[in-house]
Amino acid sequence: MNLGSPDSTEVKDVRKYLKEFLMDERVIDSPFLGRYLLVNGIIAPFRAPKSAHAYKSIWTKEGSPLIVLTKQLQAALQQQIEEPVYIAMRYGQPNIKEAYEDIRKHHAEVEEVILLPLYPHYAMSSYETAVVQAQDIYHAGKYGFKISTIKAYYNHPDYINALAQSIKPHLNAAYDMLLFSYHGLPERHLTKGDTTGIHCMKVANCCEIESPAHSTCYKHQCYTTTRLVAAALGVPKEKYSLSFQSRLGRQEWIKPYTDQTLKEMPAKGIKKLLIVCPAFVSDCLETLEEIAMQGKATFMQAGGESYDAIPCMNVDPAWVGTIAGWMRGMDAKGRELLMENEI
Repeated sequence: MNLGSPDSTEVKDVRKYLKEFLMDERVIDSPFLGRYLLVNGIIAPFRAPKSAHAYKSIWTKEGSPLIVLTKQLQAALQQQIEEPVYIAMRYGQPNIKEAYEDIRKHHAEVEEVILLPLYPHYAMSSYETAVVQAQDIYHAGKYGFKISTIKAYYNHPDYINALAQSIKPHLNAAYDMLLFSYHGLPERHLTKGDTTGIHCMKVANCCEIESPAHSTCYKHQCYTTTRLVAAALGVPKEKYSLSFQSRLGRQEWIKPYTDQTLKEMPAKGIKKLLIVCPAFVSDCLETLEEIAMQGKATFMQAGGESYDAIPCMNVDPAWVGTIAGWMRGMDAKGRELLMENEI
């Protein structure tokens, strides 16, 4: 399961997609009426033309990069495992109901479907909303197979190794800093998702103090991925940093912000930058347009000398092999990857 994309770069299709995405109560977590007025009266009408323009700058002959790359991942994985591989998007097409129906129609013998959210980190507005939707549609459809879901894998050694391997070739050139840029979240999502109710943003250095809250804490998981990947690559502490991108609205989001960080780095002597976006498994609008295009312009205009936006793992052999290995392991100890309970 991946995020999804508009059907085309036409404003009407982008507007439709934005409405579906932003009306999700786990994305904009305000009461329905307020969310409806905000999305339909302000955000979608004004943001759709700008987003359509941005999508046009990255659109391929085959369509949306995210959809195309997810299909390529499906095909690459299918070459390595015998079980049928389907894809679904949280928003837009193809959707999870269609995938379930195709499985029921063409693979009546299937007893279990493994859901792999293409979100390494747990967040209410990404991993959780995708899994809940998959579970809701499953229960409503009364399917004969059972479903099991792979847990957030932000710290799994196989994921860390695959991500590190995808970054490693870019470290050959001289660089001043490796910046890990993650999709941002409103700060309130952290406290709202705190399973303990007393830890996130309430305890000093909360991301570093061990807590059950970390199982659903996006910020902690981003910091953990960064630390583990840097260690795997042998990058010293002074040569890597972390920031958060794609904020929307005026409320406080997780800091530091990527756009501000890019503006400030050259003045601090960081002129040669590598940037990677580990929250995304497949390249999409946020990586190709926001980071590779806008981010580069911001950094270079501020005095930067070189800027290398490292692609997502996409269909990197190490990543495809990792997923294939997880699937093969479902008959043995690999089942420890699965969630114990529904969300």
